[in-house]
Amino acid sequence: MILEKQQAKKGIITDAVKHIASIEKIDPEKLAKSVAEGKTVIVKHKDTFLGIGENLRVKVNANIGTSPDVCDINFEIEKLNTACRLKADTVMDLSTGGDLDNIRKQIIQSSPIPVGSVPVYQVMIEAIEKYGTIEKLKEDDYFRVIEKHAKDGISFVTVHCGVTLNSLEILKKKKRITGIVSRGGAFIASWMALTGKENPLYSQFDRLLEIARKYDLILSLGDGLRPGCLADATDALQMSELLTLGNLTERAWDADVQVIIEGPGHIPLSQVIPNVQLAKTLCHGAPLYLLGPIVTDIAPGYDHITSAIGGALAAFAGADFLCYVTPSEHLALPTITDVEDGVVASRIAAHAADIARGYPEARKWDDELSIARYNRDWKLQEKLVINPERFRKIRQSQKISSEEVCNMCGKYCAMKIINETMKKVGL
Repeated sequence: MILEKQQAKKGIITDAVKHIASIEKIDPEKLAKSVAEGKTVIVKHKDTFLGIGENLRVKVNANIGTSPDVCDINFEIEKLNTACRLKADTVMDLSTGGDLDNIRKQIIQSSPIPVGSVPVYQVMIEAIEKYGTIEKLKEDDYFRVIEKHAKDGISFVTVHCGVTLNSLEILKKKKRITGIVSRGGAFIASWMALTGKENPLYSQFDRLLEIARKYDLILSLGDGLRPGCLADATDALQMSELLTLGNLTERAWDADVQVIIEGPGHIPLSQVIPNVQLAKTLCHGAPLYLLGPIVTDIAPGYDHITSAIGGALAAFAGADFLCYVTPSEHLALPTITDVEDGVVASRIAAHAADIARGYPEARKWDDELSIARYNRDWKLQEKLVINPERFRKIRQSQKISSEEVCNMCGKYCAMKIINETMKKVGL
């Protein structure tokens, strides 16, 4: 197993680095240096490679997976295909219902893009099924399931290492409106509260590093204490976790293990940039992976929009990886349409940030579309837009007087008028 970080620290430019450098139009040596420093990670899946981190395009993840109430692997594969068609960069299997091993393996096998997972879900679900309570969970179970996911071909795992006994003390003293909203964080906090034991993902972190080294598994250090509403944002609990993750990041790097830092959550717009800057500083520039962030709590049914607003600003400020949020967030398991809306909204946010950050080729895409729009070249526009299928459906659903224009302005199209006028006056 080639450890990408280890090779980069030795000054070796691997095939993965060369491939990503070619796609991202970055100097391979510059990219390898960033990998060596931990500021970029190389994500592997089968024979494909993806770079996440500094100087690279902002990446987008789509969550899929079953629930105890809705469990249909064909439905999840359709979601996977939808996310891939709309060019999500990764997917995560968050399944909590059905045969979790079989579901995960089918998603990995079917996916052309890297797949992540949250092993603690399976750890806790199996404990409940076996013992009737999570209280009887054995510490070895955490690591057994994590290694199982890695063996199956999972590329990165969310591990809630920053949820500690100290976190519980802070939670008791500093009451939150929404408590702990991370499912993984809530599972581990509950287990600790019931047993009085420390989180083994924290207390036995070296054991986790051994598994990660064995499979070159990327550890996505999860935000198990992220704020679930604006009132809880940037509080002592969130900051305590971030400080812990910063310390663990350095330990992982010393072991040549690649790390991603996960971030909040629900944050007021005014706190988005400071949160990104804090995370980047406290975690030493490691790639930052954000859920949203959602910038207002009042819009269930439209949280693909609230998260895209926060995501664009966060990525502009330095976040590297955005997890989509769908319209059904807080309400239901996503439908196929929800997945489509979530991926597109998050990709728009990421692209807007790429433009603002000066990423090569980002602005070129917009300019090509603008030229096609001015020329009323509808076929080229359809080819260039972020969701050609949506473009085509809207265009075909409208009665138009001429194929040259749309029915918003018809023959009074401003660009058509000025274009024809300029030709008449020789300009």
